[in-house]
Amino acid sequence: MSGTIAKPDRLTCAASRAARELDLKRGEFDLAVNLGLIRTVPDEGGGGRRVARAELDRLHAEDGFPDALRERVATAGTNEGAELLDVAPSRFTSLARFGLLVPVRFYLNRYRAVVWLYLAEELRQFASEESNARLLTGRTPTEVREGLKAGLDRRPRNWRGRYIGFLLRQAGDDPWAHAAAVARLLDPADVAGVVEDPYERDHLYRCRPRLPAHGAPGSPAAERARDLMTASEPDEVAWFRADLAHTMETARRQRPAPRPAPQQVPVPAPTSAPEPVAAPADDRSVPQDHTPSHGLLGWLRRRGRRPTG
Repeated sequence: MSGTIAKPDRLTCAASRAARELDLKRGEFDLAVNLGLIRTVPDEGGGGRRVARAELDRLHAEDGFPDALRERVATAGTNEGAELLDVAPSRFTSLARFGLLVPVRFYLNRYRAVVWLYLAEELRQFASEESNARLLTGRTPTEVREGLKAGLDRRPRNWRGRYIGFLLRQAGDDPWAHAAAVARLLDPADVAGVVEDPYERDHLYRCRPRLPAHGAPGSPAAERARDLMTASEPDEVAWFRADLAHTMETARRQRPAPRPAPQQVPVPAPTSAPEPVAAPADDRSVPQDHTPSHGLLGWLRRRGRRPTG
């Protein structure tokens, strides 16, 4: 029948199916989405992000597909990264701890040690820049050595800085999604310090994006990953709090957080005054009994529950 509108599920597909059609592993697909290489759309049914068929067609038509796309999301650990930079693994780790190499992903191995991963494309670019030659050959620069002696390790913070960019890209122009993304990387106490209204915090909790899972909820691995995903350095926390406060002002103006409707208690009908009673013995009459009216009761406000996140 001409003019028939295709069903939404025929115009888009789930992330798992899109990954298969693009010949990507799920981790590669997720990274490509984070980097903006694959555009996604919200699932109107409340599920995860979906990929439009038109987007799949665009990617299939690109030169070098699928190898070119897969190359752009290729990652390297310390040993592979050291080979790309042509340095010893210890030198690679020193540069990463100092913050010159920014991780794009991490996972916890069976010993719950953090394994940082870097974009291979970025490492090759770093090695090709002439200004980085002194970092890759000869004696390690003094500032790097001094920072490492002091226990400096910027890898977790650099990852959070990069990941908030991923989350904000998915949030688009929605201020509530933006605020929820920022709140996702803050400790709940810091969120409560900025967003005092419990209904607003509850709405942020419902809007918050999913973070990568690392182990079963409540497990030591999950707790370790949560620490890495939570802003910890004072100036970093202050920056996130300021961004959250600013975005919440915009969110309140554009679309206030939903609240339960106030409940009105029914007002009892006023009691009728009794009819005057005539005195049979003499001409005096009994005064009318003026029963006081009950008046309007105040509105009752229902106490909202405290959100868990």
